[in-house]
Amino acid sequence: MTWFVRNWDQVAIALGQHVTIVLTALVIAMAIALPIGIAAARSDRVYAIALGISGLLYTIPTLAFLALLIPLVGLGRTNAIIAMVAFSLVVLIRNVAVGIRGVSPDVIDAARGMGMDAGRLLLRIELPLAAPVIVAGLRVAAVTVISVTVVAAYVNAGGLGTLIFNGIAGDHAPKIWSGALTACALAIAVDAALAWIERRLSMSGQ
Repeated sequence: MTWFVRNWDQVAIALGQHVTIVLTALVIAMAIALPIGIAAARSDRVYAIALGISGLLYTIPTLAFLALLIPLVGLGRTNAIIAMVAFSLVVLIRNVAVGIRGVSPDVIDAARGMGMDAGRLLLRIELPLAAPVIVAGLRVAAVTVISVTVVAAYVNAGGLGTLIFNGIAGDHAPKIWSGALTACALAIAVDAALAWIERRLSMSGQ
């Protein structure tokens, strides 16, 4: 605790870098997953292909993925963001598709009977009703990315992993604990916030 208090600026910088990587990766992943998930909800073939490819990306070991990206984008934050996006896609695409497919056909028929076209039906009925399931996927993806981003310090991406690995290299336990506990606190806080949003969306959809 003494080291943390005396070096809070180092922890704050590492935390800021960590949050930047996580937030950027999740925004990009959601921008990719949303249209693919919508298409997957409409077509079993697209669903199978999308989950097959994204599932394959998810199975690649983290360090191997980061290493494979070095010849393409080099070391640094871009490397980490690309890897985190890839790891997020499978759960986000699946939850978007499952959420939309879970909308009651009776509700859809009623909306069509009111004259809604496909675009309005998606934006005003399907996506709002699927939102709790989509946020549940975002919750899993966020916690996963926060955890895996720690390893990205190996490719000079920064983040809380830098404190952990520097602490290991120097056999400095307080630095290790500061990085590890801050990463845990971040994951818990984000999970709790998204769980609250998920509950609110579930209640509003009832």
